[in-house]
Amino acid sequence: MRVYVRQAAMVAGLFMTAGLAGCVSSGSVQDPMSQPATLVPETKTGVVLDQLPPPARRLDVAVYSFPDLTGQNKPSENFAEFSRAVTQGGSAILIDVLTKAGGGKWFDVVERNELQALLQERQIIQNTRTAALGDQAPGLPPLRFAGIALQGGIVGYDSNEATGGLGARYLGIGGNTQYRQDIVTVALRAVSIQTGRVIASVTTTKTLYSVAVSGGAFHFVAVDKLLEIESGFTRNHPPTLAVREAIQLAVHALILEGVRNGSWSFADKKAGDAFIRSLETEGKAVIPAEAFQPIAAAKSVNPQS
Repeated sequence: MRVYVRQAAMVAGLFMTAGLAGCVSSGSVQDPMSQPATLVPETKTGVVLDQLPPPARRLDVAVYSFPDLTGQNKPSENFAEFSRAVTQGGSAILIDVLTKAGGGKWFDVVERNELQALLQERQIIQNTRTAALGDQAPGLPPLRFAGIALQGGIVGYDSNEATGGLGARYLGIGGNTQYRQDIVTVALRAVSIQTGRVIASVTTTKTLYSVAVSGGAFHFVAVDKLLEIESGFTRNHPPTLAVREAIQLAVHALILEGVRNGSWSFADKKAGDAFIRSLETEGKAVIPAEAFQPIAAAKSVNPQS
């Protein structure tokens, strides 16, 4: 009898908690389940891109668009999905990555993605000055122009590139694991504004893993009564974060490709060559061992630092 009373009290407590949670706005400061917003987490490729040595001269670049060229909807095995498989904000991600490349020392990015809004606001400012000061109103300085246009897009999203699983059950106790592998592909090229020549072009991929783990057990507590317990979790790699890392590697590889063909250069050639060799050897963005040698030398001189 005590067991049933205790179970009834637990169920009543759950309903009371759900009722109290329903009295507050979801996501508000009173919501006990609400979590504050955070900055986008760093990726492994992003950390390496941030450590790139500075250039001999900053590059003025423009990004007009970086579209989703896959045309693919989000994969679903149960019903037709109309949501896109990858983000439609590729240009915003690319611009953010460019402004942070090499600690913000590599690129001066000019606004072209929302150029119409920029021109309209400049026209409003000029009209207001003219209305207030007449013909003596000073004009706005000219817009900064770019020497290089960065073009490309998200060119591929291969879902269910690999799937599999494993499960076992013994005496009513067992577990099951399933996984899925998707691949997103990004293409990026640098085009000279003066000549239209493609200076450098790269293509990168990023693999997304989805894993589902579940387990359960059942036991006959009486002749006609069965107790069954199940538990599990699913972990999916966020596609937007995967696209961001693929773009970061594309920017990283594009910089090194331009250095190799002489279109631009590092201020410290020796440090830049170490990053080039690392990319050629590993096929991914890694910090070369040479970059840690100055730190190790400094610590050997001052062991207490």
